[in-house]
Amino acid sequence: MLFLVYTGNSIARVFFVSAATFGALSLYGYTTKRDLSAMGSFLMMGLFGLIIASLVNVFLASSAMEFVITLAGVLIFAGLTAWDTQKLKSMYLGGFGSREEGDKLAIYGALDLYMDFINLFIFMLRMLGDRR
Repeated sequence: MLFLVYTGNSIARVFFVSAATFGALSLYGYTTKRDLSAMGSFLMMGLFGLIIASLVNVFLASSAMEFVITLAGVLIFAGLTAWDTQKLKSMYLGGFGSREEGDKLAIYGALDLYMDFINLFIFMLRMLGDRR
C-alpha cells in the first residue's frame, strides 16, 4: 500500500532516516543515567490523545491538523523508543523469575520496539515522503 502512495526513493530515504533515528534514540535510552519513567506515562497519555485527534480528523479532514498529528506522532514515538529501551534494560538487569518469564519479556520487548519503529517510520513518511 505504501508503494502506491509514495515513491520508492522516498520510502528508502525515509526508512534509512527512521532507522538512524531509532538507533540513536534506542542507544540514548540504553546509555542514559536519567530516569525516563516519568516521561513514559506522559508519552502514553500523548499516544491516547494522538489516537483521539486522528479519529476527530477523519471527520474534519483538516490538513493543518494532520500536520500537527504527524509531528506529534514523530515526537511521541521517538520518546517511546528511548523509554521502552530503558524499560527493557531495567527489566533485564532486574533478573527474571524463570526462563519462561524471560522468554515472554523478550518477546514483549521485541514487539514493543518493533511497533515503535513501524509507527516512527509511518509518521516520518507522512511528514517527509514524496507522494506520487
